[in-house]
Amino acid sequence: MSDRYSFSLTTFSPSGKLVQIEYALNAVKQGVTSIGIKATNGVVIATEKKSPSTLVDETTVEKISLITDDIGIVYSGMGPDARVLVGKARKAAQKYKRIYDENPPVNMLVKDVALIMQEYTQSGGVRPFGVSLLIAGYDSNGPSLYQVDPSGSYWPWKATAIGKNMISAKTFLEKR
Repeated sequence: MSDRYSFSLTTFSPSGKLVQIEYALNAVKQGVTSIGIKATNGVVIATEKKSPSTLVDETTVEKISLITDDIGIVYSGMGPDARVLVGKARKAAQKYKRIYDENPPVNMLVKDVALIMQEYTQSGGVRPFGVSLLIAGYDSNGPSLYQVDPSGSYWPWKATAIGKNMISAKTFLEKR
């Protein structure tokens, strides 16, 4: 019965779920753990740097990307999807800078990326991005840390984790 709903982006299953979003969230859960911690004077983002094979040159595996001098992204999930979103985030930041002659505020860039991710949950010919992002940055409002999920939902955090061991990582962060 669930097969009937697995290819449609906008049809809810009898249990009330969008199956394609569930698939994307499963891809995130299979990804390496990434964490973010906001401090009073900055944000730290970190991730495991596992190469998929011993034959891969580890210096080419990039999990953390700079969008501007003050904003970075780390992901968990499908690397190719993350690279597409990093490119789109950089374009959005460049467009903002071209118009206003300054880097975008972190929350504005987060909204732009979340909107792109949300549009991919309802447009024909595409699928949701199989990736969750932690977007960290510093602007006139101080340090910021956001999580963006495949559905396009986003939240600000003091500290959070995404990926395979996110539950134990969040438990660890909550205790400290």
